[in-house]
Amino acid sequence: MTYANDMPTVEKVARTDAGLASELRLSVMRLRRRLAVERHPDNELSMNAMAVLGALHRFGDLTVGDLAAREKVQPPSMTRTVNCLVDGGHATRRRHETDGRQVVVVLTDSGRATVLSDRARRDEWLATRLRELTPAERAVLRSAAPILERLASHE
Repeated sequence: MTYANDMPTVEKVARTDAGLASELRLSVMRLRRRLAVERHPDNELSMNAMAVLGALHRFGDLTVGDLAAREKVQPPSMTRTVNCLVDGGHATRRRHETDGRQVVVVLTDSGRATVLSDRARRDEWLATRLRELTPAERAVLRSAAPILERLASHE
């Protein structure tokens, strides 16, 4: 029979790299789901569509291929997402300036407003949660944020 006292604690599990990987995976996934819940109730766009709008806002006009590579999806999937964004007025297409064979996806004012309001709502929720932490805990997260970004960006 196993008792609660015999179960490994988070501290014990996270002492190994495998344990740390498991704890980080679970925590990051739960935080992502929680942030997804904080979307504006009127925002009907998928998380994938919001990621594309975010990429266009952050990096400027991009080809469908560039967006697909950045979001780690196949070009046909990205084309479907872009079609939805264009149909909804969140993005437009234009010919590439130097390569007429390529199409560039451009963020519209509506798309920009959607990204900014969505980010503001989620940032406010997270900022509220962060204020509940101690200064030392917030300092740890400040140090961890660029490391997590590096892990997420690693090929």
